[in-house]
Amino acid sequence: MRRILIVGAGQAGLQLALSLRSEGYDVTVMSARTPDEIRYGRIMSTQCMFWPQLQIERDRGLNLWEDVAPEIVAQRVTVAGPPGTRAFQTLGRWDHYAQSVDQRVKMAGWLELFEERGGNVVYHSVMTSDLEGLAALYDLTIIAAGKGELVELFDRDASRSPYDRPQRHLSCVYLHGMTPWPGHPEPHVRITATPGIGELFFMPGYTNTGPCDILLWEAVPGGPFDCWDDRPDPAGHLARTLDLMREYAPWEYERTVNAEPTDARCTLYGGYAPVVRHPVGRLSADALVLGMADVVVANDPVTGQGSNNAARCADIYFKEILRHGDGPFDADWMRRTFEKYWEYARYPTAYTNMMLGPLPEHVQKVLATASHNDAVAYRFAHGYANPADFDDWLLDPAKTERYLAEVATP
Repeated sequence: MRRILIVGAGQAGLQLALSLRSEGYDVTVMSARTPDEIRYGRIMSTQCMFWPQLQIERDRGLNLWEDVAPEIVAQRVTVAGPPGTRAFQTLGRWDHYAQSVDQRVKMAGWLELFEERGGNVVYHSVMTSDLEGLAALYDLTIIAAGKGELVELFDRDASRSPYDRPQRHLSCVYLHGMTPWPGHPEPHVRITATPGIGELFFMPGYTNTGPCDILLWEAVPGGPFDCWDDRPDPAGHLARTLDLMREYAPWEYERTVNAEPTDARCTLYGGYAPVVRHPVGRLSADALVLGMADVVVANDPVTGQGSNNAARCADIYFKEILRHGDGPFDADWMRRTFEKYWEYARYPTAYTNMMLGPLPEHVQKVLATASHNDAVAYRFAHGYANPADFDDWLLDPAKTERYLAEVATP
């Protein structure tokens, strides 16, 4: 059976490794950290996996935390008016539940599962200078590490990358002890959008210490939410979060005032330019590597698509590797395989890039309508799990007007 090397142990790399291992492939994963170093390290992300991607995990036997993670059933969007007020609010229920599992829990568990299933793991960081010698030992080498120098192997695709700098500065904290929304105790995602300033996201999750509450600030650079350069510790992050909530989202302050950080490493800060890269990295005339997930399509978290994109990428690459049989993993195959993924990823990428600018007038009109029209609220929420649907009505203002006219007709 063919030998495959995957560099990186995140959602995409480990999902692909476990999927290929289940088909008998000889797969090696290179991880810079051991399971315990991941499990007890700093949080790596926020994540909300929607039901189509959860089904992929079920099909591969990877849904190890489905019975303990909260079942997230809906999405609430609040568009803020002047500080401390709400202009309008929507609530869209989903067809099936979503879930959020701390990647410290998930990636540590998947690494251990991969070894239990006979996979090879090398716990060592990889530099570009190491890759040519490594790649010669395998039929296919895939780069799934979305940060670090290996990303520089893949050139930016300017035709698909409208931004060249971060559009949001990010800060995240995991908490215990937030209280349910009055009148809606079921777990649901909450988004507060403050036009021109940024967004606050809440999602129920599961971490090392059990069910938790995840808060993510998306700050427009230079605005009031952009106040995290000093990277405070968890207690400091929570105190500053409460100050911001008290002024800009008092409805969330009421839910958070008695919360506590989950652990000493439950904060994360950063920001990056959304980018699409060419999928083939060239080490030499004969040595090529294939990029996947965040390496080749890095969306800002503002629309919650990152882990879902990674799961889809891993699933598409898995199917294409199986379909390819004993054929050569050459540059043409790599490009075709990426384009299969881009057929999916272009929709969340277009939607995310649109939402990073000033909140478009036609989207504001959709949200205002959704505040009193359940069908529009449902379709807006549905698009987060099925972003191709946005192309049919939301990505083009003219299509949006036609759709809103249709739903307004008795």
